[in-house]
Amino acid sequence: MQNHDNHADEAAEIEIEAIGIEVNHQPIELYKVLKLANVLSGGGEAKYAIAEGYVVVNGEVERRKRCKIYDGDLVEFNGEYYLVICDVPVAEPSPSDTIQKKANKKASQTTTSEHASQHKSKNNRAKNSAAKKKSPQPKQQKTNPNSSTTGKNNQPEPDKKTTERDAVSGRNSIKFF
Repeated sequence: MQNHDNHADEAAEIEIEAIGIEVNHQPIELYKVLKLANVLSGGGEAKYAIAEGYVVVNGEVERRKRCKIYDGDLVEFNGEYYLVICDVPVAEPSPSDTIQKKANKKASQTTTSEHASQHKSKNNRAKNSAAKKKSPQPKQQKTNPNSSTTGKNNQPEPDKKTTERDAVSGRNSIKFF
């Protein structure tokens, strides 16, 4: 009877040749494993193949694109087997870490929006100061004793349209006359 039990255990184990896929970190998403194995042209195609049920992970059909794959997991696709190999220990975030990351993300989003508003106000100040600098001022011409002055150079420039800032709204207004 013992001989029969040993034979049943041996029958349960099947030896399969698998291609090793080395990854830098674990867990890794299933579609990334297929992409790294170069069995599909891209991540989009890999996601489609997974959703349609063409991929088997550890003997079970897997339809989740972002299924977590760890070191030693066996992935079957298109009649070929792939073994995930990773020397780095599992870096699964703890629940407190994820809550803290979400809080940091929200804080960074508010600071990002604050930076954007500060950046916009700096741009507006720079534009306003540039507009003030561009206002017509008498140009100082270099005097060169060797050059002769012509009537064209001595004529003052016609007045340009100036912009004035409204004290209440802060907007520029154009005066035509």
